[in-house]
Amino acid sequence: MTTMFIIGTVICALSTLICWAMTALRSHPADSSIISLAAVELYLVVYSIYAGIRQATGASITGEAWEFWGYILTALLLPVGVFVWAIIDKTRWSNLVMSFVGLVVFVMVYRLEEIWWGSAL
Repeated sequence: MTTMFIIGTVICALSTLICWAMTALRSHPADSSIISLAAVELYLVVYSIYAGIRQATGASITGEAWEFWGYILTALLLPVGVFVWAIIDKTRWSNLVMSFVGLVVFVMVYRLEEIWWGSAL
């Protein structure tokens, strides 16, 4: 288990919990939900830079490089797409939709770790 994976797990879990709480408390997209989405996106940018530097310095990927970078690109687009959803849908349910970003990104980062190292745990 890498430090980046643990950090990602914590950020994704907090984002999900914040969004669930705001679904119950707010009737519109909450600023805290949007900020938690931004934190997930920031983590993904840092993870991408980390992965790029590791690969550029010679660390090999156990799986396919195209699959690894495809997961990263998809993960980077997910919070942006859901943010657009939240801006368009001004109901409490946009908070719930934002909560799924944390869950999906966690699964994607787990898969990235599997591709990179051959196993995530």
